[in-house]
Amino acid sequence: MSQIDKIQAPILEELKKFDPFFKESLKSNAPLLDIITNYILRRKGKQMRPILVFLTAKLNGEINKSTYTAASLIELLHTATLVHDDVVDRSDLRRGFFSINALWKSKIAVLAGDFLLSKGLLLSVKNSEYELLRIVSEAVKEMAEGELIQLEKARRLNITEEVYFEIISKKTATLIASCSACGAKSVGCDDETVEKMKKFGLSLGIAFQIKDDLFDYQKMNLIGKPTGNDLQEKKMTLPLIYALNKSDNSTRRQILRLVRKDKKKQKDIDFIVDFVTKTGGVDYTINVMNKYKTEAISYLNQFPDNDAKQALLEFVNYAVERNK
Repeated sequence: MSQIDKIQAPILEELKKFDPFFKESLKSNAPLLDIITNYILRRKGKQMRPILVFLTAKLNGEINKSTYTAASLIELLHTATLVHDDVVDRSDLRRGFFSINALWKSKIAVLAGDFLLSKGLLLSVKNSEYELLRIVSEAVKEMAEGELIQLEKARRLNITEEVYFEIISKKTATLIASCSACGAKSVGCDDETVEKMKKFGLSLGIAFQIKDDLFDYQKMNLIGKPTGNDLQEKKMTLPLIYALNKSDNSTRRQILRLVRKDKKKQKDIDFIVDFVTKTGGVDYTINVMNKYKTEAISYLNQFPDNDAKQALLEFVNYAVERNK
């Protein structure tokens, strides 16, 4: 049984019911929007965010309609941000498929993202789920702030560790935190438990993003080479930030010159990866990632044992052990 199978095992029936529930929430009176949303549904990923909502709900109580609303709300708002991100980044691909932006151009993509956002808002209001809406809306606000901070700092390539953690906390971890908080809230947990679940999700989300950032510097894919994707996009992530902080001014300037290049050759990527690895950036980042993994587990260990807790522990392991 794969890690994903183990994670999904306690909520398989709920996930089967979630698909038509989510599909219903995407319905529109505009034929073009139906085409776009059907395309989105066909290329959905592993649905890790809805899974997290259902598992944290089951950890704390009985899954109910409110839980389905929470999972749909998060998936709608998350998908809206991805569609808008592809427009901002002028990205033609999303998880190996053509982006909405590539197929229907930016104007339609922006409007489709707006539609998804409004459907999430309406779903919450229709079901009087104002507290769920508040939790997720705060996350979307944080995500926008994180993106803007990253854009502001990226121009000067002067991102410190403190700023790096602020960015990934806002851009990635806050949405994962909202999943676990919404799951708990949907089954009637008190504010203290919801906050504890939110902190669990935040630690999990930070560990998850750090793992993503390691793909640039570790041999992960089939041909055994680091991806270098973030380096091509001039993104300053923790392995590089640490290595630069441990270097003399001359080496630092040399590496930053390579990072600033618009079109890097493979030898440039290899040189930076080798520098980061030899300077201890990869080992340091793995240690930091494992610290957040341990932190996430420590929050889970405050809850009684059940199948949902075991699946969530598997989720934490998956976040730091996955290969893509």
